[in-house]
Amino acid sequence: MKALSIPLLLGIALASGPAWAQADVSKVNGSISADPGQRYGKLDTVNGGIRVGEGVETGSIDTVNGGVKVADRARTGSIETVNGGIRMGREVTAHGDVSTVNGSIFSDQGSQIEGGVETVNGGIGLVGSRVRKDVETVNGDITIGIGSQVGGGVHVRKPNFSVSLTASRKPRVIIGPNAVVSGSLLFEREVVLYVHRSARIGAVTGADPIPFDTDTAPAD
Repeated sequence: MKALSIPLLLGIALASGPAWAQADVSKVNGSISADPGQRYGKLDTVNGGIRVGEGVETGSIDTVNGGVKVADRARTGSIETVNGGIRMGREVTAHGDVSTVNGSIFSDQGSQIEGGVETVNGGIGLVGSRVRKDVETVNGDITIGIGSQVGGGVHVRKPNFSVSLTASRKPRVIIGPNAVVSGSLLFEREVVLYVHRSARIGAVTGADPIPFDTDTAPAD
């Protein structure tokens, strides 16, 4: 086979370089958009949201004041924000934890989270998704929706302090049809726990499960 010349090899490398580049994107003020057709490293901003396009591959995603939206079939590292929600589309794979402090987390059909899922003030909703580790919150509702699988447990932690003079609302925890929670369900505060009769769960501490057999849990 005829050997390629050095200039030709360099030309090929330069031409193919952008398609394989995995440069980090970092900002202080401003949103980040990861567009289809490219590969990215870490996406990091302070004041701004982060949007990942369909099928895009990125490293970890991190913002402070902003939400994160990940489109279908994207692949990311861990996803973290402080003030903002996180929404994952269908068949997304997150290679790490997915967490927020003030905001909700939603994962759609066929998505996989290879770490845990955690909020402080915000709900968690899984639909046909798989989480390798624990699902945790303090003040949010949790729905382990139809066909979802949690490899760890479900944990609702006790708030560190409260200055409210009125009783706080009890979080709703729903384990839906054909859902599986392999670990224990631990509740350090009062919750309302609904478990579908077709679901499989570990040991429960701190709550009395209320069984249901309809498509959705009863309204309080």
